[in-house]
Amino acid sequence: MKSSLKRLGRVLRQPLNARFAFKRLKEYHAKSHGLEEVVNWAMNFGGNGLMRVKTLQIPSEITRLAKSVQALNPKIILEIGTASGGTCLIWSNLASERVITCDLKEMTFQQPLFTQFPPPGSNCKVTLLSGDSHSPDFKSRVAKELDGQKVDFLFIDGDHTERGVTADYHDYKEFVRPGGLIAFHDIVENQPLPTNQVFHLWKRLKPLAEVEEFVNDPNQKGFGIGILRVAEQGAPTLPA
Repeated sequence: MKSSLKRLGRVLRQPLNARFAFKRLKEYHAKSHGLEEVVNWAMNFGGNGLMRVKTLQIPSEITRLAKSVQALNPKIILEIGTASGGTCLIWSNLASERVITCDLKEMTFQQPLFTQFPPPGSNCKVTLLSGDSHSPDFKSRVAKELDGQKVDFLFIDGDHTERGVTADYHDYKEFVRPGGLIAFHDIVENQPLPTNQVFHLWKRLKPLAEVEEFVNDPNQKGFGIGILRVAEQGAPTLPA
């Protein structure tokens, strides 16, 4: 009952929150931005309720990742875990053709805002997909959207359990082109929540591929980003 009332309150406040969000987006699009400015906007866009745009990242880590993605001159980016859309804002600035962002939650209210993230003059199209990334049907929806094309960058930041993040890696790595990147968030071992278990998968992947870590402080609690460069033969399959 409490969660239903909270949801109802968000829906009732939606028109006001939407007006603020689109006002902020207009300010964002009023001029061009360097990559560090885009990251700053992603972290401080603001807003409330369903229209709040935010990325929970350490600035130095997400900036280094964004620069690595920028160096690919990416056409297509796939993201597992939209959350509040902050990283989608960054990827929409970098991709020249497509950003496909996926989340377990329904994103009907956010769609009109998030699909307008690409800067003026960009040919990038943002597609929001809601559903369980672990479902074969959902994977088929992603494959249909790609229509045989490969992505330059895959960002996995959804289910943080060891089983969940491993499943996302196995299911979606085939969509990444050779030379492309796969990134994982929350790779440091010292995590604030017991369900944040990405580091287990990361430890298994590190000996199998060309990898790099973006960790602001080796003693920090939570966060940390790991990137894996996909080889010519594809991303590695984990041994059983």
